[in-house]
Amino acid sequence: MKMIQAIVRPEKANDVVLSLEKTGILALTRMDVMGHGRQRGIHVGTIHYAEIAKVFFMIVVENHDMDRAVNAIRIAACTGNPGDGKIFVSSLLESRTIRESGKSVASQKITDHESTPLSGKGV
Repeated sequence: MKMIQAIVRPEKANDVVLSLEKTGILALTRMDVMGHGRQRGIHVGTIHYAEIAKVFFMIVVENHDMDRAVNAIRIAACTGNPGDGKIFVSSLLESRTIRESGKSVASQKITDHESTPLSGKGV
């Protein structure tokens, strides 16, 4: 499984959600956040805004859905201007539901192939 984290412009957030839905990816977490990238904020006249409003998405997908999800986000969020955002992709060791104590299918596959227990370091 892969975890996709994306930071996009607020005005493109609904486009991202619709684009993901069109590709069949329905589960996501969305948060309003503040921050800045390499441009370290923006200047409007003589005023400097150090932090800019952005929307943060967290999406977990199966490995075979990763490219489709990343492309959906990239296309929907792009304006072609600096500050369009970032997409981060990382491997996800396991996923568990709160209601049910069982591991996800993907995590069971990982556990079946790894016989050594987790050390608890650097996770």
